[in-house]
Order: sequence, then structure tokens, then C-alpha cells
Amino acid sequence: MKKTILSILVFLFCVLVNAQYQEGVQVEKLLQTDTTVIGQKLAYPKTDNAEFTMAKVIVPVGKQTGWHKHEIPVFAYVLKGTLIVELEDGSKNIYQSNSTISEVFDTHHNGYNAGTEDVELIAIYLGVKGELLSEKK
Repeated sequence: MKKTILSILVFLFCVLVNAQYQEGVQVEKLLQTDTTVIGQKLAYPKTDNAEFTMAKVIVPVGKQTGWHKHEIPVFAYVLKGTLIVELEDGSKNIYQSNSTISEVFDTHHNGYNAGTEDVELIAIYLGVKGELLSEKK
């Protein structure tokens, strides 16, 4: 019974999302979350100068981002390659192509490419005009 109800709800959600566009347009939700990858509750910056930044980031084979942190919500979609992100506590998360990231904030981390092809990702920063997107350690 629960599976039937859940299936109906998922179906209705898909119908409602796709009903917003013309026939043939497909919408695939990639990420919907209220926390970062380590469970931090998301909080938008309180400002009258909000600024949205979308960037393509390329991490060549053998390279790393360097230790840094964000004070703002950051999300990413890995287009290509495998990105390993190490946190201050030594834990690591691995993101392969076609995966999403709800990045940590106020926590230093380092992304690196130990693979055989460049990592390419699209990063989305919900920031404040005139403020840094990330801070080096």
C-alpha cells in the first residue's frame, strides 16, 4: 500500500513538473536538498546585494583546488572526470561525472583530480556582490 501511494505521488510530481513546459521538454531534477554534503543546514546570505555566479571549473589531471572554504551556499555538477574532495577532518568524498555536490561551508576542503582526465564542473555560488566566492586557508 505504501509503495503504491509513493509511486502515485512520484508520478504526479513528474506530471506537474513536466506540465510547466511544452510537450517533449524533459526536466530531470539533479539535486534538491536543504543541507550540505556533511549535513550542514543551508542558509542564504542576508544581504540587499545578492549576486549569483555560475562558473565552469576545470581541474587538470594531478592538480588540486588548494585548501579553501566558502561562507556562502555553493552547488556543483560534475560534467566530466572524478573529483575527490578532502575535508579538514581527513574524510573524503568522491564525485564522478554526472553527480551533484552541495558543498560544505565554513569548513576548509581541498578538491583534487587523481584521475586520468580533466575534471570539469559547473559551480553555482549564491553570494554577495563584492565579496569573495571562496577564501584560501
